[in-house]
Parts: sequence; structure tokens; C-alpha cells
Amino acid sequence: MIARILSLSVRGRWFVAFLVLAVIAFGTWQITKLPIDAVPDITNRQVQINTFNPTLGPVDMEKQVTFPVETA
Repeated sequence: MIARILSLSVRGRWFVAFLVLAVIAFGTWQITKLPIDAVPDITNRQVQINTFNPTLGPVDMEKQVTFPVETA
């Protein structure tokens, strides 16, 4: 079976070359039709919150000020 496919491919090499070029052309045309939604948005959004209160320690500052601001 494989020998027959190979012999037909060798005998019809121009047809095989045309078929390969047609597949490449079709793939190129289809990639231009690909909607941009197929590519996900991978931007990383980050926010930095700086809080300052000299009367609170680090743990109290985190619990009483920073965490409520982050979750608001």
C-alpha cells in the first residue's frame, strides 16, 4: 500500500508540488481570517498600595489599614 502511494507520488510529482503549494496558500489565507479574539489577553495588571501610619506596627497596619483598602 505504501509502495503504491510512493510510486504515485513520484510519478505525479508536479501534482504533489501543486497540492503542497495549495495547502500553504490556503493556510496563509486562513491565518489572515483568524479573529483577534483567539489570542487571549495576557497583560498582568498590578496595583501597589503604600500606606503609612507611624502609630501602628506592621501587623496592625496590615490588618487595620492595608487589607481593608485592598478589599474595598
